[in-house]
Amino acid sequence: MNRPMMSSTSPSKRYRLILSAVHMVYRLVNSTFSVGELTLRLTRLLCQFIHASSAKVYLIDPVKKNINLVASFDNQINILLQKPKELKNIPTEVMSVTQGGSVLENHTLGLPLISDDYIGAIFIRRSKNDSSFSEFDRQMLSVFAEQAVTAIKNLQFHQEQERIILGSIKSIGNLLSKQGYSLTHSPAYMKVVKELAIQLKIGDEGLRSLEYACLLHDIGVIDVPYSILSKESALTAQEFNVIRRHTVQSVALIKPVEFLKPILPIILYHHEHYDGSGYPSGLKKEQIPLGARIIAVVDAVEAMMQSRPYRRALTINQIIVELQEKCGTQFDPKVVDVFLKLSRQKKFRIILSFLKG
Repeated sequence: MNRPMMSSTSPSKRYRLILSAVHMVYRLVNSTFSVGELTLRLTRLLCQFIHASSAKVYLIDPVKKNINLVASFDNQINILLQKPKELKNIPTEVMSVTQGGSVLENHTLGLPLISDDYIGAIFIRRSKNDSSFSEFDRQMLSVFAEQAVTAIKNLQFHQEQERIILGSIKSIGNLLSKQGYSLTHSPAYMKVVKELAIQLKIGDEGLRSLEYACLLHDIGVIDVPYSILSKESALTAQEFNVIRRHTVQSVALIKPVEFLKPILPIILYHHEHYDGSGYPSGLKKEQIPLGARIIAVVDAVEAMMQSRPYRRALTINQIIVELQEKCGTQFDPKVVDVFLKLSRQKKFRIILSFLKG
């Protein structure tokens, strides 16, 4: 079906459309926290707003100078490809636009994304049965491209800051781990958490928060005297109270970092019990953030899989029995149920085996 051409649109309506495009991209930017999600949503917006049959965004790695992200939408499927592509495998048309050229054809428009340097390209296409792109369509795409560049650069800057901050925290954690403080977890721990979270449909932002929480939820242990952490006999009530304060201490240490604020409830409440018998606040059931309920199960599984001075490491089958016994009291039944289903898979059991350390 032919689409109407924008050339017949009045100047006032064109002006309103341009303002609307700027506003829509602004809303998009302020509700998106990653470059990947931004580009995916941008392709959908382009198809809707400029009546394109498909849209693609290409981004260049600023260091390696290869295409490291491609987002595409064809009015049915939205895809994000993040595996770096060598430039020699990129179509000549795309390469030309990423280097400052442009494509202005009847059914294809391609413009470069330009900041201090070329950072990528943006393409929209229509099928041969649709009307050709107009000059106003090109102007609209240019508006979207200009707005997208600012958003992408800002997000890239913030993501780089996040990587630096998290890298520093991990380095400190690794250093203190060598001195006996257990502040970090293995990559297998994060994989187990992620598998549970995906099955529980926690969403992309939830997964991102959980990734950070996995790294940082025990950081407050740094304030617990090593004499208590290394004690092989039973803890006194006073010593246990000192350990219980580590969730609050973790939050106090992380709170000044703005981008980590969404994970504070997960960290604060990951020792709460489903029946309300945990700490620090005695929350129960759905009052406890789902991310905290997931970490509570994985923390317990990891602890049971490791040897202690007072007991041997448990097998996976023994751990399953323990989880079933404490399902509904210490642990969320939904999280336990998902763990039990995954534990029947060979791949998941292999991941669990790496929790032994």
